[in-house]
Amino acid sequence: PSAASSAEMSLNSMTLAVRVRSRNSPANPGREKILVFNGCYHGSVDETMVRLIDGKPVNRPGLAGEFRDLTRTAKVIEFNDISALEAALGDKDVACVIAEPVLTNSCMVLADPGYHDALRKLTRQAGTLLLIDETHTISTGPGGYTRKYGLDPDFFVLGKPIAGGVPASVWGMSDDVASRYADYNRTKEPGYSGMGTTLSANPLQFAAMRAALEEVMTPENYDRMDHLARRLDAGLTGVIDRYRLPWHVSRVGARVEFICAPGPLRNGAEAEVAHAPELEAAIHVALINRGVLIAPFHNMMLISPATTATQVNRLITAFGAVAAKLGA
Repeated sequence: PSAASSAEMSLNSMTLAVRVRSRNSPANPGREKILVFNGCYHGSVDETMVRLIDGKPVNRPGLAGEFRDLTRTAKVIEFNDISALEAALGDKDVACVIAEPVLTNSCMVLADPGYHDALRKLTRQAGTLLLIDETHTISTGPGGYTRKYGLDPDFFVLGKPIAGGVPASVWGMSDDVASRYADYNRTKEPGYSGMGTTLSANPLQFAAMRAALEEVMTPENYDRMDHLARRLDAGLTGVIDRYRLPWHVSRVGARVEFICAPGPLRNGAEAEVAHAPELEAAIHVALINRGVLIAPFHNMMLISPATTATQVNRLITAFGAVAAKLGA
């Protein structure tokens, strides 16, 4: 990515990469908090396991064995809310904002026009670092959403898609942040500090990354994936319109999702309400009965370099048959 002038690899997960780069960063000392967005997903990084309930930040339900109040060191706000972002950064106690370019952990939420520009402007004004996590959006194009839409983060993190699903991660940082790290390393006291990396940088990871970068994540493949994703988006939208279903389709690059609620969605709270597990499960079974299997992770469909136009058309046809029964 253009924003990452200094890069390192490879930890064995996106979780570790996010944790290393956001937590107690010597590039932004003296600030104890991070900021995340309601409904986000960044692996199992502790401080990201927070959410909003009735507008109040709390630990996510179901965190087995977690006895700490994670909101003491984390702030959580709604995506696309510039006023909330400005207020959260106003105390100047946030070391790093961790952001997905698009919320993907529930029903997909796209950024409002101008939101990422505001995010970058406000973090700079507050002296807060910005980490963009592209693990779920690298399918947008070469360099991910960051390159395609000209984002300018301080940190760029990418998980196992860079290795075709093999546990791996890479990250990059701006020249300014790299310089701060170098200054810190020259003056810090001797001693060990960091993440254990016993299983990191192994030959399998690097072989998988090289294969993904050289043979899979090519401009030609991205162009083809984007073309088919546009076809899928248009086809599913046409079906929804034909049967007047109160649904919509959301897409970023090669990632497409039909959502069983009106849209577009603007934040994590709206995405949670839009999620309809029983209906979605019934649709998935109905599609399987018609010879089509989509990802069991809600309604996400990802076009790959191996996907064919015939398969996309078959999915649209099967979706149309299911929608006809529901519409009746």
